[in-house]
Amino acid sequence: MKDPEVNNPSSPDSPEDKTVIDDSSRDDSEAKRLASELEDMRQTLVRHQADFANFRKRAEKENREAGQRATARVLEQLIPVIDGFEHALAAHREDEYEGYRKGFELIYKQLLDNLARLGAERIEPAGQAFDPHLHQAVDRTETTAHPDGTVLEVYQPGYLYHGRVLRPAMVRVAVHAAGASNKFAN
Repeated sequence: MKDPEVNNPSSPDSPEDKTVIDDSSRDDSEAKRLASELEDMRQTLVRHQADFANFRKRAEKENREAGQRATARVLEQLIPVIDGFEHALAAHREDEYEGYRKGFELIYKQLLDNLARLGAERIEPAGQAFDPHLHQAVDRTETTAHPDGTVLEVYQPGYLYHGRVLRPAMVRVAVHAAGASNKFAN
């Protein structure tokens, strides 16, 4: 009589079955390893994409800031030219200079308009409260006719560029006789 397990190739203890089971378990472990590697590669790709996006944003910001710094340097060099125009316009009020004066006024206006388009703002603080971040007090007048710390006169206008002071406004400030030493001493 024949042993059914010996002749039956599908019995679990047969050498062929053990080979198939071993191959199957190797294939399963290989599939798990490959799936794990694939997931690691996906995570690495996601991290690299995020790093690249951050790098791109940082580079764009640095380029924008470098452009603003360069523009600020040019604007700082143009401020004395504006001052020169203002002095020239103030000096020649005679009728014989009227034609030149109108030409200078047009050029001066164009220069101011272009500076404004670039982002420069003129600081005209007359009548405002003194701000040491924006103004440079070069003179003071003891008076009670104006509130303490009010800018009475602007000797030289200041300029801002994107919130940064290119040049502070040079001003005369009103101070009360009693509060002069207390308010501005700090």
